[in-house]
Amino acid sequence: MAKNRFDMGDIDIAWCPGCGNFSILEALKGALEELDIDPARLVLVSGIGQAAKMPHYLRANVFNGLHGRALPPATAVRAANPGLVVIAESGDGDMYGEGGNHFLHAIRRNPDLTNIVHNNMVYGLTKGQASPTSRPGFTTPVQVDGVGDEPFNPLAVAIALNASFVARAFSGDGEQMKEILKEAIRHRGYSLVDVFQPCVSFNKVNTYQWFRQNTRPLGKEHDRGNRMEALRRAMEKDPYPLGIFYVREGGACFEDRLSPYEKDDTPLHLREVDRDKLEALVRAKRET
Repeated sequence: MAKNRFDMGDIDIAWCPGCGNFSILEALKGALEELDIDPARLVLVSGIGQAAKMPHYLRANVFNGLHGRALPPATAVRAANPGLVVIAESGDGDMYGEGGNHFLHAIRRNPDLTNIVHNNMVYGLTKGQASPTSRPGFTTPVQVDGVGDEPFNPLAVAIALNASFVARAFSGDGEQMKEILKEAIRHRGYSLVDVFQPCVSFNKVNTYQWFRQNTRPLGKEHDRGNRMEALRRAMEKDPYPLGIFYVREGGACFEDRLSPYEKDDTPLHLREVDRDKLEALVRAKRET
């Protein structure tokens, strides 16, 4: 069997044995290899958390940023060099909690990037507090009487904001996850892939068995172009549907609307800086 170009070989991976992150890593490497993406053209951007360590475990360009701040630099990378394949990935706490504001506005801007969220319904790096997606009644060392808040529904929010690609996978089904990731990466525009990922150390409720018993496929009859139907399905739970909920083709991406590209499609990083204009701009700002 041919070696996967994104594989780092025998490296130390700082995840607990049995963590759902391992299968997400393998599915992503498989998707990238099957899409024949050059590792030199791939940029992975993450925040902070166990999931956010993933870019260090495959061969790619990496930007590891602040907690909850993966999407702004990912958007900027794509704007500066539209020839790159950009993936922003982190956990549910990082993307939906600390990064919730950026999540909302990345959807509105529609940059051409893929947003993978490892959703284990708990904060794993900081030892088991409830996350934005924890279900009511979930007890932790902090929420000793159980979670009382309504869980954040990322799929419903994304569809309500008319995100151009919205999907959910389960890390226990690597083949399904890989195929969803391939479609998300191929899609032009913002793509959300929320992945149910068991945390074997700090979430003893939402286990592999629990997810298998409480999820089901969307079904071949689902119309992924019907936004209202997608929103209805996104609000289902017990069981949660898995698959591609909504796809919107043809919308302009964030980088398409940037004024530097109106008359010149040369990537920003290849353009020379006009020092005279830059100095004149700085002087003008100082004088105001």
